[in-house]
Amino acid sequence: MFFIATANVMHTIPAPLRDRLEIIRIAGYTVPEKLAIARRYLISKQLKAHGLARRRVEFADPTLLTIVERYTREAGVRQLEREIARVCRKIARAYVEREWRGEFVLGDEKLTELLGPPRFRGPGNTRGDEVGVAIGLAWTPVGGELLVPETSAVAGRGRLEVTGQVGDVMRESARAALTYVRSRAAELGIEPGFYRRYDLHIHVPEGAIPKDGPSAGVALAVGLVSLLANIPARGDVAMTGEITLRGRVLPVGGIKEKVLAAHRSGIKTVILPLENEKDLVDIPEEVASAIEIVLVEHLDDVLPRALHRAPSSLALFGEAQDGDSTRPH
Repeated sequence: MFFIATANVMHTIPAPLRDRLEIIRIAGYTVPEKLAIARRYLISKQLKAHGLARRRVEFADPTLLTIVERYTREAGVRQLEREIARVCRKIARAYVEREWRGEFVLGDEKLTELLGPPRFRGPGNTRGDEVGVAIGLAWTPVGGELLVPETSAVAGRGRLEVTGQVGDVMRESARAALTYVRSRAAELGIEPGFYRRYDLHIHVPEGAIPKDGPSAGVALAVGLVSLLANIPARGDVAMTGEITLRGRVLPVGGIKEKVLAAHRSGIKTVILPLENEKDLVDIPEEVASAIEIVLVEHLDDVLPRALHRAPSSLALFGEAQDGDSTRPH
């Protein structure tokens, strides 16, 4: 006797049960894969289900891409099929009410009328270089997402506050990142006694969405160095990885989903732990060829790639360098 079960996340499965399961991990689809699945299976299935199989109904390629990117947010295609079904229901109703005859070509102008305003922002990274803001990558049950923690410093006595509905693991990552920065302050161009005069606040936006997991340490550390050394972090670089107190970068999971999210968002460079090199075989060729993947072992390897320029031991917290007019927040 055997059974088949599915799950979006593993940590909610009781350990005794998980120990008895043969686990098959299925990664999320890429956008081209979703488009191909829709073309080959989903559209014809829903046209038939709604009595439109013999009608000349055509989904324009740009419109189908819009449905995938702006009306769904998932690793699979379940919601995509629901949205296609919604479109088919309304097209069928319009046909019965004699609002159209002949050929029906679904374009973007009709899509908004049938499905309403887009639910999600379209792909494309519009962030510029910012002081104190490094772009991380996170795994979610519906695929990868950009994680953009913001750092700020205010007058105080060295207190660290982390907000944005983050879990204990991410709070520990933030504390480890701060300890690393304090231990290397002079080498990073940061005033060694900064923590005696400033409170630091790390905020992860979209606070209604729970966020946790051991993969944000690198982005948190880069954001703190950027803030305290007053060097903008690059807005076209995303990163993932956990760190130790000495700055070593540890491997994390969900590499394929994270890289796909970076590619979807227009990121040019992705920084990954060296020990995750084995996971690169899972990344589709069209994605791997479109972005630069940098493998690192230590934060010393990350900072020159993630910051607008490498930290200088001559810099002091709060002072502009090389003509920069930026100031820490």
